[in-house]
Amino acid sequence: MTVIVPGRSGRQGPSPQEGERIRPLSRWQIEGRLQELGDLYAETSGGDPQAWDQDRELFLRRLAVEVQRPGFALLVAERSVLRELAGAGATTGARDTTRRGEGVVLTGCAYGFPVRGHGPRWRDLDGYLPRDLLRLAASGRLFAISGLVVHSRVRTENQGRDWNLARRLQRRLLADRTAGLAGHPAVLGVTLVARGDTETLRTLRSWGWRTVPAGPRNTPVPAPCRALLIGP
Repeated sequence: MTVIVPGRSGRQGPSPQEGERIRPLSRWQIEGRLQELGDLYAETSGGDPQAWDQDRELFLRRLAVEVQRPGFALLVAERSVLRELAGAGATTGARDTTRRGEGVVLTGCAYGFPVRGHGPRWRDLDGYLPRDLLRLAASGRLFAISGLVVHSRVRTENQGRDWNLARRLQRRLLADRTAGLAGHPAVLGVTLVARGDTETLRTLRSWGWRTVPAGPRNTPVPAPCRALLIGP
């Protein structure tokens, strides 16, 4: 999973009482907001600002591939802000006539796709999950959450609260998938984390993810990733 958990503050988030609005984007809406999505990724990457352009480009390349997967879904988190309009700033006497309008700031995004019951699976999931979980893919009940981009406060503050933005995003992805299935059976989220990426592993566990036993592999070489699961 691409999980962005930056070390710098970035843009300030709203209070828990205000919260961010979460909504899905269609594929054409994603195309229209690629610049914003790329900027969000670069600004929250935690790396050297000189590397932002490269990070941004790599992120958008990966997103362009994944958006083509059947059932792909992407959610954005937004909050409203007041912005000064062009030509604003004039005053009449003591009265400030600055014109302001409401704008929208992107504060996070999450995306993924259903794991297919046949054919090649995302990042060779066969080798990471036990057979009983892979069987869920045949009924569409296994959903790969492959990206979760949020600001540092989401990782370090109130990780266990229901209104934590990361929890809200991942919960909404699974709820939307569940609502689209006949009978609305429970859907499980799955992701893979590089074995050496202890920070991401710790972060995901704080958001409710749990490690699952690996499935059988055809090689004795240790698996490069760990599988994590979320859901009932």
